[in-house]
Parts: sequence; C-alpha cells; structure tokens
Amino acid sequence: MRAVPLAVRWIADPVFAEMLQRPRSHVGPQLTLQLQRAPLTLGERCAKRAFDLVFASAGLILCLPLFAIVAAAIRWDSDGPILFRQTRKGFNGRPFAIYKFRTMTVLEDGRSVRQATWNDPRVTRVGRWLRRSSIDELPQLINVLQGDMSVVGPRPHAVAHDDEYMRILANYALRHHMKPGITGWSQVHGLRGEIASIERMRQRIEYDLWYIANWSILLDFLTIIRTVIEVCRSRNAY
Repeated sequence: MRAVPLAVRWIADPVFAEMLQRPRSHVGPQLTLQLQRAPLTLGERCAKRAFDLVFASAGLILCLPLFAIVAAAIRWDSDGPILFRQTRKGFNGRPFAIYKFRTMTVLEDGRSVRQATWNDPRVTRVGRWLRRSSIDELPQLINVLQGDMSVVGPRPHAVAHDDEYMRILANYALRHHMKPGITGWSQVHGLRGEIASIERMRQRIEYDLWYIANWSILLDFLTIIRTVIEVCRSRNAY
C-alpha cells in the first residue's frame, strides 16, 4: 500500500485497542506496554493505609451508639452470637476472619456456603433490615484497623466461592492484588448481593480490576460517596 497515494489505517481488534491505552515505557531501546500493574507502590500503600486508619477510627467512634442498638436488637430477635465470623481471602489470597453483624440463623463457614437469596428463610427479622441497609457490614471497620481489609477494594467472598470462581474464571485471582474492601467499585455499579450467574461475576471482576489498575485516593472518596447513594437505593440488598 506504500506505493498508493492514499491514507492507510489499521483497525485494531478490541484486545489490541485496549492494549494501546496502556502505560508505555522503554527498557533500553525496547518499547514496552504495561499489561498488568504491580501492587501499589510503597508510597501508594502508605497513603491508602493512612486513609483507612483515619476513616475506620472515626467511623467506629461515630457508630458506637448504633452498634449498641444493633447488638441489643440481634440479641432480642434470635438466639446466637451478635457478631458473625467467616473465613475470607485477602491480599495475595491470605485467609482472614471477616466480621459482620449476624443476620441469619446459621453460621456457615468452610467448604460449603450457600449464598443468601431473595426471601431467604435463614435471614432473621432484624437481619433483613440490617442487610438491606448494609449496617451488617459495619463491623468490618475492625478488619480495616487490623490491616486485613481496606475501606474500598474488591469485596471478599467466602473461601468456598473463591475456589469455585478461580476454577472457572482465569482472571478472578487478580482481585487479590489489593486488599479487599468494605465497599468496592463493582458494588457502586449495582453489582452487589447474590451472584446468580457467571456472567454477573465476570462483570464484577471487570469493575474490580479497573479499580485496581486506576486506584487513587480521589477514587476512594468517590466510591464512598457513591456507596451512600447505592445503599439508599437498596438495589440487590437482601
């Protein structure tokens, strides 16, 4: 085509078109494209950790009266512990115990965990309200202070579900490149609650990986603001 006095354009397929948007650098004379960013730099980790500590500490102090009311309501409504603990996977797949207010009559953990569904009979009366308002997630501020979680990040799943999705979806494990969060970029886009299909999980992964690749303190602030809006809408919360 060089012999023809016309403009020549190459149409990139979707995969290569996305690659062309990646950061570029040189290694000696060779041009390189960043296909996957490394975990946050030391400076970025310090900034995110400082944000988490300030937010979680302030949140716990402000929520103490609410915690007392919720604890009394759970104790009055049904038998069992106030807090529910379940094993989840954190940064680099490291297991940790996540804290939530108990919302069910069961305390499932281990290799078999059934997701909550619409009108699930296992959910208690108080638990239904806690789940709809996402108040049941607030004890995870303790997980943030302990360093197992961040305020914003990919939402952690039960180990049984993690193992299942890792077998099915090749890029699922990339979510473990950042600490899991109380809220996340996929949740503020309506992808919270039950994962009813593989396609829905694939969409959640795309949002989570975009967040990891584009993280900033400003993005965390934006996610928290949008989380408040999403909680008020109560989409997929049951």
